[in-house]
Amino acid sequence: MTAAPQCLACGACCFSRLVDYVRVTGDDHARLSDRADDLVAFDGNRAHMRMEEGHCAALRLDVATRSFVCSAYATRPDACRDLARDSGACHGELSTKWERPLLALGRHARPAGEA
Repeated sequence: MTAAPQCLACGACCFSRLVDYVRVTGDDHARLSDRADDLVAFDGNRAHMRMEEGHCAALRLDVATRSFVCSAYATRPDACRDLARDSGACHGELSTKWERPLLALGRHARPAGEA
């Protein structure tokens, strides 16, 4: 098995087409603290990380360096903490979603007004 790229060069696990992709528990919500209102969405009494443009709202794309940074890394939900880099789950995310971070970088790199 080939080693997974560094997380800052990948970001695949932060992408999903599901609006309720990353579950947020009560402990996660408390850990997110002041940022919870901006990052967490509710569906009834179930909470999940809010998604923007196909990725978690906490993910920041740096087009200049072609890197990805979790703006809530220190307080991220347990679901994110449990996904270990280079694990089988990590490779699964990478094999099914490798193109999504690249497409997102491409969308943000376009000059204003270009579709």
